[in-house]
Amino acid sequence: KKQQHDENSIMPTRRQSFREPSLFGATQLSTRRIRSNSGIDMPQDLSELSEAEMNSVAPPAPVYKIVLTGGPCGGKTTALARLSPYLRERGFEVIACPEAFSLLVSNGMSFDYLGAVEGMDVVVQDTVMDMQIGLEDGFERVLRARGKPAVLLCDRGLMDGSAYMAQEGWDKLLAKRDVQSVSELREGRYNAVFHLVTAAEGAEPFYTLENNAVRTETPELARELDGMTRNAWVGHPNLKIFDNSTDFEKKMQRVVEETARLVGLPTQMQRVTTKFLLRNKPALDKFPEDVRVRVFDVEKVYLNQDEIIADNIIDEYAFIRMRSTVNEDGEASGTVYGWTGVQKTDDGQTIEKKRIITKREYNSLFNNRDKSRHIVRQKRISFLWNIQSFTIHEYQEPVSDICILHAQVQSTPGSEGVHDVDVSIPPFLEVDKLLGGSEEDKKHYGAYHISLRD
Repeated sequence: KKQQHDENSIMPTRRQSFREPSLFGATQLSTRRIRSNSGIDMPQDLSELSEAEMNSVAPPAPVYKIVLTGGPCGGKTTALARLSPYLRERGFEVIACPEAFSLLVSNGMSFDYLGAVEGMDVVVQDTVMDMQIGLEDGFERVLRARGKPAVLLCDRGLMDGSAYMAQEGWDKLLAKRDVQSVSELREGRYNAVFHLVTAAEGAEPFYTLENNAVRTETPELARELDGMTRNAWVGHPNLKIFDNSTDFEKKMQRVVEETARLVGLPTQMQRVTTKFLLRNKPALDKFPEDVRVRVFDVEKVYLNQDEIIADNIIDEYAFIRMRSTVNEDGEASGTVYGWTGVQKTDDGQTIEKKRIITKREYNSLFNNRDKSRHIVRQKRISFLWNIQSFTIHEYQEPVSDICILHAQVQSTPGSEGVHDVDVSIPPFLEVDKLLGGSEEDKKHYGAYHISLRD
């Protein structure tokens, strides 16, 4: 049964800074077979550790892990090449983690292996997962030890393997590895997932096999694989889909801008989540059978604020979030924890910083919650529709009559109605109205204002 806090059950022992958790690494995953042995144990005597080892255990700066995935010929290679110098020029250490499956193929494993022996697909994907975990954890350890702000750019992630296996084989693999919930492989491991849609979907004249020796897919197969890969990551709160609605250069600019937003750099792109008020709560049995749905219970806790010290910051706040995956039986099957800091600048920018934190950090920061606010609890429903990512926020506490559809697409500036926004509204949902950025909408429908006690 999932953890749930009582708003008055824990008394703060001392005032803590709301800005940053004490540790910046991704949460330690629950099973040895998920995570490699790249970490080091904390000794009783900390004087035994070198500076680099201490940084590995308790990094003094954030390390962001971003997955770049998508169908064939979507632009992953170009995006990796574009992001590395962009981030380094702005003070970040950057390492790119290669795709494990491509390493196998480029070093002699043929595709014939997958069907050569019964059960070979599970063995290959198990090996790919071992390699991917080892590479990612090793690179992350090096970046943590460096002690500077860093970004690990992952060419695909652990959930991508599910797109290339039957459900039965994937379930067998997870059971073999003692994975309790896919959240451990998804939001519990990566800060964000960037899906670059294949050129075979919306930019067909530019689809080519010439720039990747491993690629053999026809355009039809490329579109099918792209869809399966998108579905593999449904449920990650920072799943961003980059389609081919613009030319390729603007597609790459959108990837750079989203990365800047994630790591807290100023950005010129005013790309925000477009929100719609729903007329009623969604009925999951009304969703089409081919729409993959993920359901979560969320607890959102706002923290006490320190005094603003930066001249250009006019407002800032932070909150922690506990997010539990709900399985088909309605039970929690995995929980991850996060910290978010928000700063509003005098030039109109909103800068967000996000961290994956541990359960221990969550409980510690919970002691510093802002008691002038309610704990906000929601049921969240994530799904894809027409190559767009949606999440429904169904409020449960302190209100229970608000249901909001969040669409991860950019709205047209100055749009006033639903039809002026480039969003493919799912026909199985009833939209009341588009929610804009007005103070009135924020007051009635924004979690920050809803959390305020009377």
